[in-house]
Amino acid sequence: MRLYIAGSAPNSIQAIANLEAICREHLKGIHKLEIVDILEQPQRAMADGVLVTPSLTKVSPLPAANVVGNLNDKNKVLLALGIKGKVA
Repeated sequence: MRLYIAGSAPNSIQAIANLEAICREHLKGIHKLEIVDILEQPQRAMADGVLVTPSLTKVSPLPAANVVGNLNDKNKVLLALGIKGKVA
């Protein structure tokens, strides 16, 4: 997974916290997360086609998926990550 953020913007901080909670609860160490700060690496964001932050990209396993926003919709994130089942 790759999470694109914009420095310490409130939505970026919230996205990191939400994603870390989801990973702790549902992925339990079986994931790899790269956080890309587009303020530090603007060329990377452009090359990867990222127009909005925060933005989560599931790189593998295929199919790839994207979620934009602060990742507070856990069901949407789990669906994008290919994790079955609904969350209460």
